Amino acid sequence: MLKSMTGFGRGEYVDNAHRLTVEIKAVNHRYNEIVIRMPRNLNVFEDKIRRHLSHVLLRGRIDVFINIDEYGQKNREVRVDKDLAIAYHNALKELTELFAIPGSGKAENVYHIAKYPDVIRVEDIEEDALLLWEKLSQALDIASRNLLTMRMAEGSNIAQDLTARIEKLSGFIAAIEERAPQIMVEYREKLLNRMRDTLATLNVGLDEARILQEVALVAERINFTEELVRLKSHLSQFQQTLLVEEPVGRKLDFIVQEINRETNTIASKANDYCVANIVVDVKSEIEKIREQIQNIE
Repeated sequence: MLKSMTGFGRGEYVDNAHRLTVEIKAVNHRYNEIVIRMPRNLNVFEDKIRRHLSHVLLRGRIDVFINIDEYGQKNREVRVDKDLAIAYHNALKELTELFAIPGSGKAENVYHIAKYPDVIRVEDIEEDALLLWEKLSQALDIASRNLLTMRMAEGSNIAQDLTARIEKLSGFIAAIEERAPQIMVEYREKLLNRMRDTLATLNVGLDEARILQEVALVAERINFTEELVRLKSHLSQFQQTLLVEEPVGRKLDFIVQEINRETNTIASKANDYCVANIVVDVKSEIEKIREQIQNIE
């Protein structure tokens, strides 16, 4: 089934400690580009998020927006830098002895030393990264599934449109194929009459067999039977590719290039007013198909 490259998905995980929301926006892009915007405390999960999404979103510009709300009080811990406290104590003791300051006991007061920078620190206890990732991955799964649902729905609509356009192209090609024998008859007759008139003007004897041979050689140059066969093959391959489960955007783009190339060759060889008009319609449909497949994964 075809998947569009555009879509939007939102996922959320909520418990008594966290509320994690993930929003994913995807647009068409030549390659797979994932851009993540999230709070700094979640940066540790960036590589995991990329790997997680790259397994399900294979092509497109993927913008990921992650938010986290934390409920309740954070777990905190009071830490004492004992070595630093001892260093302060020794330094103060040394100063009081050096200057013979009375009441040196005050300098050694534990509450006094505790006020000095970095002796006592209050730190947030880091959450279990594995537990937080389990929560975040669930929100990512929901958002990516919602995005894929939208991508597949749009892809289905694109597939229906492409199928209709390929059938239309098949009708145009059938009209060209029907016209082809008449082009050859008209061209041979026109060329034969022109050669006869020229030879008659020059008072040169007519060798009908020779003239017919030359006309046949020249007429062979406008024969586009091979191009018609290849063109029908490309149309059939295009329709079969629409049914493939894997990403086919680049392959379809290549097939359309080949369809366009064969069409140009037919128009050049035919040199016929009726075929030229049909080719204009063919190229118009090809351009519409090309625009559609630019948005296929």
